[in-house]
Amino acid sequence: MAKSNDTIETSVTKSEKLKEKIYATVFLSTVASISAFAGFARAVAAARKQDPKHFGDGISGIKGIPETGASLAIRALGWGTLYAVTGCGLFFYGIWKLSGATNAEEFRFKMGSLLPKIPKNDPPQSRTEFEGLTDLLTYISEDWGQNKEV
Repeated sequence: MAKSNDTIETSVTKSEKLKEKIYATVFLSTVASISAFAGFARAVAAARKQDPKHFGDGISGIKGIPETGASLAIRALGWGTLYAVTGCGLFFYGIWKLSGATNAEEFRFKMGSLLPKIPKNDPPQSRTEFEGLTDLLTYISEDWGQNKEV
């Protein structure tokens, strides 16, 4: 009987972990999308503010130019996105295949053996608590890396 209870608890735990991963993925995707949209909107607003006359011509088109500036920009954005995603995908797939890994855990172990080890910082060798952003920036600009004797 105890074995079936353990199985049920394990199943519930796995279900909760999967649910948490889904929520984390949705959250990060939402944050990334909002950031990309805000960046694009800010770039458009800056272009409109810099030259409102020519910005309007780019949206509506002018005589003698077969394509508006906005449609040209959208087409360039589409091609740039395609090239970036394809290039990065091929690059990462190539690294995966060159490593000879068959799953993510094996890839992690192979890369961990190839890359240098990052030493643990326990106990910390420098300050880790700051009163505010000004204190942190002062520490970085003036005190960081200096050996202070207590």
